[in-house]
Amino acid sequence: MPLSREDREAFLAEPHVAALSIASGPNRGPLTVPIWYQYTPGGQPWFLTGVGSRKHRLIEAAGHLSLMVERVEPTVRYVSVDGAVARIEEGTDEQLVEMTRRYLPPEAVEPYLEMARREHGPSVAVHLRPQHWFSADMGGF
Repeated sequence: MPLSREDREAFLAEPHVAALSIASGPNRGPLTVPIWYQYTPGGQPWFLTGVGSRKHRLIEAAGHLSLMVERVEPTVRYVSVDGAVARIEEGTDEQLVEMTRRYLPPEAVEPYLEMARREHGPSVAVHLRPQHWFSADMGGF
């Protein structure tokens, strides 16, 4: 059964790891990779990726992308959203901290941030303009 707008946006706002899919060229399937993302109901999902990374280059070329999140307990539920890239901007340390706090337990935040600042290099924040939603909750089956 499809989720209501409120339910799908609330589900997307939970800290799931998303599957990011981006067109990767002729005669190839899309690049599909796991990614941390941030979302507030009614807003634009966003995520960070390395400047000049394959993801960054493909997103710039395609101009569109999809995110899909799922769970299997207590029921199978998923939300997929796709649309145009609203903007790509320089990633900030504040965004890195926000994302890290969203996904990691408090005791792991500072060690991860130290490693990411040292090893990941500059990032961009990619913002998605949601245009198409597909969702379901398979509860009761």
